[in-house]
Amino acid sequence: MESLDEVIDAMIADRVIHRHRRVWLLVIALLVAAILVVLATGGWKEKKGRTVPTLDAPATVTAGRFEYTFTKAEIVRKPKTEYSKAEASLRVYFTAKNIDTEEQKSESISGELLRFVPPGHADLVESNGDSCKGDNLNWVLVYGLPPEECSTKFDVGPNFTADVVEIGVLQEHYEGDNSALGANPKPYWHNPDAAAVVRLKPTVRIDDGKSE
Repeated sequence: MESLDEVIDAMIADRVIHRHRRVWLLVIALLVAAILVVLATGGWKEKKGRTVPTLDAPATVTAGRFEYTFTKAEIVRKPKTEYSKAEASLRVYFTAKNIDTEEQKSESISGELLRFVPPGHADLVESNGDSCKGDNLNWVLVYGLPPEECSTKFDVGPNFTADVVEIGVLQEHYEGDNSALGANPKPYWHNPDAAAVVRLKPTVRIDDGKSE
């Protein structure tokens, strides 16, 4: 026959077990609720807002050693022929000015500084650089001269269509490398990062090889 002390110990143990069971059930319920909330708000991936301004064309962007004023965009379609497949490209028009007060050096706009931002988080598409004064690719912009009329082209799929396109503008920085690592600390233009995104509503043009 159990003693009174044993009965009391058993009662205390039973209460402790029930108390801990309630705590664990509460913890599990909270964990399940937290998982449901995370899934409902887009999964585990952290959502970050765009950290650079988004502008609607016409828009002027000062980025590094260049100043751009974006004006329009068009989707250029080349129909299928007997000898070639259907093609399409996105052409963006802007004026560009060299504002390099650091080196006052003539330079063309490289393709890595202007990017097409496709929908759905696809990889950014580099442009073919600047085409100014007509179709002069990689036209050198001279410091101190007025803005030049330019355009740039992005390769897209033959069935590409969009009501609005976004163009990312990158800016270089005039800075040196880390001398502590043995690099040259003398500043120069490099290390491009995002400066702005410009939104344009493209028109559609058919390039049949007979007209612009």
